Amino acid sequence: MSSPPSSCTIKPFRLFRIFSPRFIPLNTLFLVVVFLYWSALYLYVPTLPLYLQTKTSDLALIGTALSMYGLWQLIVRLPLGILADWAGRRKPFATLWLLLVAAGALTLGHAPTIQTAILGRALVGVSAGTWVPLVVLFSNRFSAGEVVRATGILAMTATAGRIAATAANGWLNELGGYPLAFNLAAAAAVFAAVLLFFLPEAQTPPHKPSLNALKRLASRREVMLPSLLQALTHTADFAATFTFIPILARQKEASDVVISTLLSLNLLIGLAGNSLAAVLAQRFGHRPMIILSFTLLGGGMLGAAWAPSLALIFVFQFCVGLGFGIGYPLLMGLSINRVDAAERTTAMGLHQSVYSLGMFLGPWLSGVLAAALNIPLMFVIIGLLILIMGIGAAALLDHRR
Repeated sequence: MSSPPSSCTIKPFRLFRIFSPRFIPLNTLFLVVVFLYWSALYLYVPTLPLYLQTKTSDLALIGTALSMYGLWQLIVRLPLGILADWAGRRKPFATLWLLLVAAGALTLGHAPTIQTAILGRALVGVSAGTWVPLVVLFSNRFSAGEVVRATGILAMTATAGRIAATAANGWLNELGGYPLAFNLAAAAAVFAAVLLFFLPEAQTPPHKPSLNALKRLASRREVMLPSLLQALTHTADFAATFTFIPILARQKEASDVVISTLLSLNLLIGLAGNSLAAVLAQRFGHRPMIILSFTLLGGGMLGAAWAPSLALIFVFQFCVGLGFGIGYPLLMGLSINRVDAAERTTAMGLHQSVYSLGMFLGPWLSGVLAAALNIPLMFVIIGLLILIMGIGAAALLDHRR
């Protein structure tokens, strides 16, 4: 199934058209679930690398612990998407996985050793597979021409949840120590599961899994190229934003509140990037905007390598956030834009499994490089890889879409 080129972008004046009067209550409640879900995943994230440093001083081991989030998403997201398509239902899977978000937060937050923390972060990674059925639950409520607008709304809601959660992290640490944020994250996930239970689902006919169908999706350039590019954006974002930028900031004597502010402002810039992507892609096309995304991501990492002050760390972190915010919704929408509705969960599971590789590689590779060399050289190496590979691959995107 093909869609007209205009469906690849989000027209600003039509962005919230999906909230027509008959859809407002249910769509708004669904977005509350999405907001709580992402809040539960990120309420403790700004200072998570620092929390892990209380368990071990080995940077490679810290990177390994943080990489479990992406590794287990890589493992579970595609099978979950296939299973949901097979059942023709998404809500039961999303509800169960939301409860796993709570279990993972509690395990990680009360870990006595780094090994238990690794286990907890792995469980959070498994639970993050919730995003597969949540995206399709929402997008199935709309026509094919509105799918990219719907995913844009979801991306903005997800970012808003992350901003609120990360902004609160430092204050929560000062109020009740590290465990408080983990406990509240678990509570938010349980509340989201309860709300989701009462939301109706737009069922689709069961779609029997087929390896041939999966192979067809994996062989489609319009599905795989955006997914591989998304893996690169996540490699940069997770190496910098969620692993070593907080450690760099701490080396500049930043407090927990400052570090959580750094991350929440970064995510706020990412939200602005989501909106800019909609406006500028409509005018200039998606390919130039994705090239801009990688330029900002790679440039931000290179700048962070030599940042002499906390203020400049803020500046270069904003570059990373803006680059990620521009690229993420465009690449996600492009990956499913030409996929039939019956296979859309599988396609989204494939897309998210592929970009989960970047969520694994970012922390793991950065941890190994930082331990073997040092943190600045790690930023240089990964920044150059992102610039060269990202811009080169983005140039291969079909400009007509």
